Amino acid sequence: MKLILLAAALLVAVLAGPALAQEAAPDAPLARVSVLRDGEHWTVDYDLALDRPAYAFRASALMREGRRAWRAERWTVETPGVALVRIGRYDVLRSADGSALPRRVRIAMRPAGGDLEAAYAPSLVFTDGSVALYTEQFNLIPLDSAEAAADLPADLNGVELPGGPTEVSWRDASGPVLFRGQRQDAVTATQADAYVYFGAAEAAEAEAIAAIVDPALPAWLAQSLDAFTPRVMAHYAERLGPRTGDRPTLMVSWSGPTSGVTSMAGSVLPNLVVMDLEGEGVLERSPAVFNAVRWFIAHEAAHFWLGSQDLRYEFARDGWITEGGSDLLAIRALAALDPDYDARAALQASVDECLSLAGNGPVIEAGDRGEHRAFYGCGAVWALAFETAARRSGDRDWLGVVARFRRDQTDNVLSREDWLSALTEASGDPAPRRIIERMLDEGSADPAGDLAALFSAAGVAHQVEAARVVLD
Repeated sequence: MKLILLAAALLVAVLAGPALAQEAAPDAPLARVSVLRDGEHWTVDYDLALDRPAYAFRASALMREGRRAWRAERWTVETPGVALVRIGRYDVLRSADGSALPRRVRIAMRPAGGDLEAAYAPSLVFTDGSVALYTEQFNLIPLDSAEAAADLPADLNGVELPGGPTEVSWRDASGPVLFRGQRQDAVTATQADAYVYFGAAEAAEAEAIAAIVDPALPAWLAQSLDAFTPRVMAHYAERLGPRTGDRPTLMVSWSGPTSGVTSMAGSVLPNLVVMDLEGEGVLERSPAVFNAVRWFIAHEAAHFWLGSQDLRYEFARDGWITEGGSDLLAIRALAALDPDYDARAALQASVDECLSLAGNGPVIEAGDRGEHRAFYGCGAVWALAFETAARRSGDRDWLGVVARFRRDQTDNVLSREDWLSALTEASGDPAPRRIIERMLDEGSADPAGDLAALFSAAGVAHQVEAARVVLD
């Protein structure tokens, strides 16, 4: 049986693109978009403000399975003379003859489940027909030519884009939609960074979190989410301080008992956790799957303190800070809440994952290789080294380190320089930083040797067995 444990990487909400000529005022909408569900039919109507031959979609990550472009399978352009193509790293609307696109473009949409590479799922599909749509999937980048999409960088964080925002409206012909915990007849927003829920279900209210859970989700999974989520969030709040924002909502969809699969995919946005569970492997509770589910909940909940509305990374290539850091937060939380939890085995799995991926090239380029798991495995291992070194200066564990970062980072951005400088201060030795920087920027010709050297410098107890580093 294939076991897939996925957590979508948390992205900084400010997405932009390179400078382009424009006629509209800087704050005027680049486009107005109307998303409508009418029974089984979904339409997306674009009213474009600028005469351009092409527009790229900012959110254009590939599907994790098969690295496919998901829009090609789910979106059909109905406007004559307009094509939806893949150029470079981006999905692009382009005119057939290179002239300006029509100002009105209609797309027929078919929402479907499926996880993306280090990005938010465009849609969560529930077995009762309900659908939740990610707001940012409709945002555009104006282009002076379709070919210019090939020059767009993979990471748009901090890159200035003229042209104004994309203003999107969502409406369901059958009734109000749910947006940020409130029912509304229609929603209009720009850069909402949220999910809009189309469906009749109401969130189950609880003190710590409200939840919309797929009615077909196996009962033991629903019970585990209900029981464990508030416990782990209370633990984080006690150790890390109160989370910011209002009471969060949890949305959980069920993609069915697919044969040979145990899949848990999820991500966190401000005040929102979304999860999609799938596979015959989670139909029945077993010790291994039960521990995996609890770890998954703990990882996603950790992002409320590291990676969502609190501490965020600066650039996408720094995802190891929040993903690996949340892995270690989850491991430490589970160990605190369950004396029988085997934290060493979980940490060893992170070491093994880092060893298997760090030799393939620079870790900062792992996303381009489709190896996003390097951010998780190596990030957790480096956090373990930081935690061990920090004990010398009085920090109890990794939660203590993160709590200190939360106190010190007044802009809520935890940059690579912030992280590595704090590591050097905690260890009193520049060697750990040098090793991590080399693995990040150059890759590793000898991953076991590099991790062993890092552990020795930081004080992590370990042994080297052939090409494997084994934690004591």
